Amino acid sequence: MSAAILVLLLDLTGTFAFAISGATAGVRKRLDLFGVLVLAFAAATAGGIARDALIGATPPAALADWRYLAVSIVAGLAAFYFFEQIERLRHPVQLFDAIGLGFFAVSGAGKALAYDLGPSGAVLLGMLSGIGGGIARDLLVAEVPSVLRRELYAVAALLAAACVVAGDALGWPAAPTALAGALACIGLRMLAVHRGWQLPVAGPRAPKDPSGE
Repeated sequence: MSAAILVLLLDLTGTFAFAISGATAGVRKRLDLFGVLVLAFAAATAGGIARDALIGATPPAALADWRYLAVSIVAGLAAFYFFEQIERLRHPVQLFDAIGLGFFAVSGAGKALAYDLGPSGAVLLGMLSGIGGGIARDLLVAEVPSVLRRELYAVAALLAAACVVAGDALGWPAAPTALAGALACIGLRMLAVHRGWQLPVAGPRAPKDPSGE
């Protein structure tokens, strides 16, 4: 499988998952059908567009290839009309968000390597590809982005991207390595959601006792 086809498959899988998460969040906010579809497309493509713009792959694939829009629309319609069934899942927005996070992180790292970025740049670009969709979704529904307040969000994306970069350095097959990285990201993210794992949270410090005790 060529690198371009692998990135496309990973991208479209992540696009569908992020579109579901964005559309579900839109339905929860009681947006109309058009608003839900806009939110689905924004969540599904923001990370990929940012990635492509930064590495000079223009126009971005999400805007040049009709399949990204089609997948986003299908996912958005599915979430709009089958919202009750999706809501029966445990943490549906977080679940589909984790899937999109993992697949976009590995596709971003893979595409960065294909454009001859170094290991550190590929890891960072993979993380940016992963978190971009969630940031767009949260900002459009007037919430603080998950990457700034939720359990191990960007860290999970970094893990996925690092798996791809390490696998490339060691000469491992690209497809299994990317899948392993995506699954590692999804697993870590969902464990963090269920168990409340998170990095230290900013907050006011306790006042110092003037007596020195």
